[in-house]
Amino acid sequence: MGLFVHDDPSYDPSIRQTGFYRYRQLLSESAGHWFLVDLITLAGAMPLTAGIALSVMSSSVLMLLPCSIVGGMIFGPFLAGMYDAILRSMRDDNTARWANYRKSWRQNWKGSLLPGAFLGLFMGLYTFMAALFWWSERSPSLGTVALYLFSGLLALVFTTLYWPQLVLFRQTVFNRLRNTILFTSKYFWRVFGAALLQMLYLAILVLFAPWSLTIVPFLGLWYITFLAQFIIYDALNQELHIEEQFSADREES
Repeated sequence: MGLFVHDDPSYDPSIRQTGFYRYRQLLSESAGHWFLVDLITLAGAMPLTAGIALSVMSSSVLMLLPCSIVGGMIFGPFLAGMYDAILRSMRDDNTARWANYRKSWRQNWKGSLLPGAFLGLFMGLYTFMAALFWWSERSPSLGTVALYLFSGLLALVFTTLYWPQLVLFRQTVFNRLRNTILFTSKYFWRVFGAALLQMLYLAILVLFAPWSLTIVPFLGLWYITFLAQFIIYDALNQELHIEEQFSADREES
């Protein structure tokens, strides 16, 4: 494919690359690890997925709410672990990967419960709303569909920026939300482009199911999450001084 192999004579994997070469470099070095972490993350998403599916099949909002919240709280630490693994590779953290994964769980599992619950609740309500569109005798208006899609896009913007902050820094929820709003305002098209890519990926999985589900074990959540973070990482590093702070911490240690 030319994405996982070094077929360019000018390519030097020992030097930090830029642009598309950086994309290739990260995939070549870390795709295998991300794939394994993603399998664990998908397992952590199963309670949430099963709860939402059962709620939709039974048409029960009363079942949907607790299943989504509890399932989201279970999923949260797994999702934080995947974000941590991806961002460590992007900032060239070469320490033991699985030790860092376990460390991420110890550090982030409590902080990821509440955002995980909100994420699970949103996913549940969003899926149930799609089911209502399907069950309805009349097709929803274009305005309703546009509002539905836009709300999903905003949720992906929030997810793309909030979870990296959760695993990178010890901050208050207010500071993370403020940073999310300010960063989106300054890098609007870059952030929305990353969110739109994620929405297109999820739309392909849903619209072409069950055949599209065959790619889930291979690409799952890791690839689209990496791609979205790759798009915004340089700007995020510039604004939040990610690598500068972690370099200072390593020197102090």
